[in-house]
Amino acid sequence: MSQPASSPAAFDWPLAFDGETLLRQRLATFLNHNSFAAELAARMQAATGTDFFEWVDHLVLSPDDETALVRAGFVPDRLLTGPRGEPVLEHPRATLPRVLLRPGRANPSVVAIKPEFVADFIAAHHLNLQAEGEPRSRYRRVQICSEKGATLEAVERRAYRGFIPAKLKAGELAGILRTAELFHTRPRYCTSDTEGFWQARKILRRALQLVGRDVACHLFFEAERAYWEKRNRAARLQKFRQDQLGLGWGNHDHHTFRSSRSSFAELMAFLDQLGFAKRERFYAGAEAGWGAQVSEQPVTGIVIFADVDLLPEETVVDFSSRKLPPTLQLRTVGLWTGLHGESFLQAGMHHLEARFDFHSLRDQLTQQGVNLMKPFSDFEFLRQAFTEGERWAVDPARVERLAVAGSITRAQADQFLRDGAIGSHLENLQRHGGFKGFNQKAVSAIIAATDPRQQSAPAH
Repeated sequence: MSQPASSPAAFDWPLAFDGETLLRQRLATFLNHNSFAAELAARMQAATGTDFFEWVDHLVLSPDDETALVRAGFVPDRLLTGPRGEPVLEHPRATLPRVLLRPGRANPSVVAIKPEFVADFIAAHHLNLQAEGEPRSRYRRVQICSEKGATLEAVERRAYRGFIPAKLKAGELAGILRTAELFHTRPRYCTSDTEGFWQARKILRRALQLVGRDVACHLFFEAERAYWEKRNRAARLQKFRQDQLGLGWGNHDHHTFRSSRSSFAELMAFLDQLGFAKRERFYAGAEAGWGAQVSEQPVTGIVIFADVDLLPEETVVDFSSRKLPPTLQLRTVGLWTGLHGESFLQAGMHHLEARFDFHSLRDQLTQQGVNLMKPFSDFEFLRQAFTEGERWAVDPARVERLAVAGSITRAQADQFLRDGAIGSHLENLQRHGGFKGFNQKAVSAIIAATDPRQQSAPAH
């Protein structure tokens, strides 16, 4: 599947079907007890193409389930307890909700879902409720309804893995708002990419002073999603659909950046300052001509997939930490950045991957006039497909530089100027078995399929 950055077994992600099956069984029982949650789950499926399971932040189960959970791969989180001192169990190598162990009249006694903002959820469902925890604080919680001992909650996290709300400190809210504004307004169109990264580093230093690393990471990616969304119709449509239920992008899975060779080390250094730890690296070698570094921020849970053109001899080094020399021939990623700019700057993310019910989303978006490309992963544990790409106009100066350098032909230059080039996508992603990894062969195929030179021009 992938080549890890360190130990060969470190990122050989397992399938946790036993753990998922156990949690899904408990959720089915919960939905039978709680009619609001059951109706919400049905609306999620029908109106947003998402699976209720993927919105679950955590469950509160009976201590009687502990043995089965441990057998399925869950382990105690030694650093955290629940709000009443309950044990917390997690599956450290799977994308499964965490579990708190607490005796209760029902099992589960609580299911907590994770909209992006609890206030949006309250408003969307016309609930006369007040959330516990201050706006923009680390953790907010609202009890939606309780039936037959089964309580549905909604929680909102801001760079916090625990379960206990806390008041904002003096000046903390002002720092959060200022940091969000700094990221939202950071310069993306500069005299050079070097200037753009310098401006970003300057802003990041200020953000770290104001709110610290983890909150800065959370706020940075809020701004990145908003910028990408403005440049992608499929994103705006799906966000609108999810906002009708007050959910936002609480189901995001990972964020994908495309980078030029000259800027890749800069991008990775910036992410390092936001607290990202490197996970698996992908090497597609001479034929595909690309590489990628997957990184994860342990507190926010945000995952990055960073793509770059790569030469065969560079597959044996940590290409994410050294400046890559320029090459004349541009492969898919290099040509995309040559036409549109860096994902980190002008272009914005190449795509956001969120978790959906794969077939439901495909059918619903098709009915809304948004088609999807052929799936590039189609396994029981992992299904992936891009929406058809958003076609962007290209800067004539960029096209001319590429043509003069011999990176594209004059015929290709004329086509890009006339028809534009594919820019961004929304990815329809479905995981099962808690599978946390990616499929290198499939990613190679979709990178080749999204090469701007392979995209047919729109009908006139």
